[in-house]
Amino acid sequence: MLDSNHEQPHNISIYIHIPFCPRLCHFCGCNTGIAKEKNHIERYVRALIREIRTVSALIDKNRPVTQVHWGGGTPNSIPFEYIEEIMAMLKDEFLFSPKAEVAMECSPAYLTHDHIDMLTRVGFNRISLGVQDFHAEVLQAVNRLSSLLPMEELFAHLRANHFNSINIDLIYGLPRQTPEIFADNITQALALSPDRLVTFSYAHVPWVNKAMEKLEKIGLPTTEEKFHLFEMAYGMLISNGYVPIGLDHYAKPTDDLAVALQEHKLHRNFQGYCTRETTGQVYAFGSSGISQLWNAYSQNIKNYEQYIEAVENKGMAIERGYHLKPEEIMVREVINAVMCNGVLDFKETASQFGLTADELKSALRFSPEKLDEFIEDDLLELNDNGIQVNRQGMLVVRNIAMAFDPQLDVKQGMYSKTI
Repeated sequence: MLDSNHEQPHNISIYIHIPFCPRLCHFCGCNTGIAKEKNHIERYVRALIREIRTVSALIDKNRPVTQVHWGGGTPNSIPFEYIEEIMAMLKDEFLFSPKAEVAMECSPAYLTHDHIDMLTRVGFNRISLGVQDFHAEVLQAVNRLSSLLPMEELFAHLRANHFNSINIDLIYGLPRQTPEIFADNITQALALSPDRLVTFSYAHVPWVNKAMEKLEKIGLPTTEEKFHLFEMAYGMLISNGYVPIGLDHYAKPTDDLAVALQEHKLHRNFQGYCTRETTGQVYAFGSSGISQLWNAYSQNIKNYEQYIEAVENKGMAIERGYHLKPEEIMVREVINAVMCNGVLDFKETASQFGLTADELKSALRFSPEKLDEFIEDDLLELNDNGIQVNRQGMLVVRNIAMAFDPQLDVKQGMYSKTI
């Protein structure tokens, strides 16, 4: 932890995990649950605050916080007094950049005008609304509540409170989600004009969440049907001016992410897509939180009751960690460049590590033949300087990035499997 003060990026990103939901959606694979006793939220917040104080004592106070992200769970469902207390404590312990992005994932089922006003008062300027689907029959099938207030009303109040960025999350591949229904989801989202929009693919992992078995009984779309939903949403959003960001995100052309993509400065950390300017080493607090430092990863205990006990006894609750080798850091940077920007300049990237372009290629065990399939399908261009992935190629960029991972053997015809 202390070593991170001398590594890059110098900025700090903070993640706060709130593992509580008023009700559990059948599709969710996140680390969340319903508080078994009334005092569990109180005890959790006390533990969270103690963990932050323990870690902050190890961090250089001159390093600026450029990102704060609250996830869960449903962070906006806990009593607001706790949100206010945690935010006040963060500002006491850390130096916040004047341009810091402070965001929360919110369920519109528990969001009111007063909540928005309170979030604004304590410094939030970005919000991600977990809509998932606008239709009652789909939400009922997955045990999720619809928005408490009309979405148009929520958006108007968020804009009036000067939120810099509003994001909408949608999920495709849910039960009862016909092509017509999902097309209407995109139409309704476009009418709201969010700054960003995400179309997540539903991941069916009943061994993680047994409640997903209930969705099987209702009926799930095939892989081909899911891809049709993705393709349809992609076409609708692009034709309405949104810029595709990475794999499943979209942004208005004037949004920071779209501008960063244009300048090849798009980045991604464990909090999601961001710019090179705002990204920081990620310090995660709360159960299951994953910290992402320059040369190490660590994850907290997932079970929130065990997390509370560990923090109460030790001040921290790290369950496991991994120290990256220099070559692993290099591979991570290369794959990040390809996955985020669709561009890799061998010479430029090599210079970051004091290598020549040929030395970088050797370390990656890269050979041009690994990209033959993508070149033949007109998905990217390769020359001596590097690669440029085109818009169609970004749809299978995971597979393209595999060519630069020395631990993987990329095989012909493989990329269709990861769509």
